[in-house]
This record gives sequence, structure tokens and C-alpha cells, in this order.
Amino acid sequence: MAKCSNKNDWKDRLNVVYSTNPDFHYETEETPEAETLAPDRQKLRVRKETKGRGGKVVTVVGGFTGSEEDLKELGRRLKTQCGVGGSVKEGEIIVQGDFRERIVELLLKEGYKQTK
Repeated sequence: MAKCSNKNDWKDRLNVVYSTNPDFHYETEETPEAETLAPDRQKLRVRKETKGRGGKVVTVVGGFTGSEEDLKELGRRLKTQCGVGGSVKEGEIIVQGDFRERIVELLLKEGYKQTK
């Protein structure tokens, strides 16, 4: 079902108190997406974690600056190259297993020069 692109969509104003001011214009709290930096300007950090995961080892890639869509695409490529599962949560890429060396190697091949 297509979303209505009407500027005055009532669903965007749910839980808003009514205003009698005729000059009142409701503004949504949309934050603009961060512009994705070029790969050679990204400072990515790759680390291994086990805490809070029931003893399971995961590799976490953090420090990505850019849009959520670009982060998900990078996460998809890394998981595919490692042949494992994972996810993208809270601005970090989580890859199942200890793949630190392989991920750093893959990131360097893709142009992410400042990777540790």
C-alpha cells in the first residue's frame, strides 16, 4: 500500500495537542541522514566481542559515518564475503564469528584505508 505524500497527513500528527492558532504549522522531528563519507575518509574499527552473547563470538565493525542504507549495504557485503550471518544495529555491523583479520583485509581492498 502506497503511503500518502500529503503535507498535512493526520497520521504524522498523532498525539499532538490541538492548536487554535491559525498560523500554527506542525513540524515533524525528522533528522536528516548523515552524508556518507568516502571510503578513504572513514575510520572503521573492527573488534571481537563475546559479552552479552551467551559466550558466542562476534566481530563488530564500528565508526561508520553515513546513511543507514550505505551501512546496511556494507554489512551485507561483509557477511556475504565471510559466508556467515549477522546484522546491522545501532550504527554497527555485527558478523557472527571471529573474522577480524578477514574483515580488515576486505575493507582495505574496498578502499577503507583507516581501518584497524
